[in-house]
Amino acid sequence: MPTIIYVDDSRDDLFYLDYIRRKQQIDVDLFCFSTAETALAALEQRAAEGWALPELLVADLYMPLDSGIALVTRLRRDDRFKAMRLAICSGSDAAEDRARSLEAGADAYLEKPLDLAGIILNLEL
Repeated sequence: MPTIIYVDDSRDDLFYLDYIRRKQQIDVDLFCFSTAETALAALEQRAAEGWALPELLVADLYMPLDSGIALVTRLRRDDRFKAMRLAICSGSDAAEDRARSLEAGADAYLEKPLDLAGIILNLEL
C-alpha cells in the first residue's frame, strides 16, 4: 500500500482528501499535516526509525509560514529525501506557478481539487 504525505494549511483541503480516500475506498496510507515543519519532523522521525520513505509528498504552494516550494527545496537538498517523489499543489493554474514549482525540484504540479485515485495510478506507473 503506498504512503502519501499531504501538507496543506487548509483544514478543509486536508479533510476533503481524507474524505475522498474513505469514500472511494482508495488503498493508501495518507498522512496529513497542516504545516511544513510538522511534515518535515515526521519525515525525519521516519528516517531515524528506519521506515521506508513515502511514495509521494504533496505540498500546497501557498502556505503562510512556509511555502510548498520552500519545503520541496529543503527536501531536495537533504540526502535522506533527495530521491523521494515530490509534488506541489495549488488552486492556481498560472504557468508561472507551475514553472516555479518544477524549477524548485518538484516532480509534478497538481491542481486542486486533488484527484487521489489519479495520483495513485501515476505512482504505480
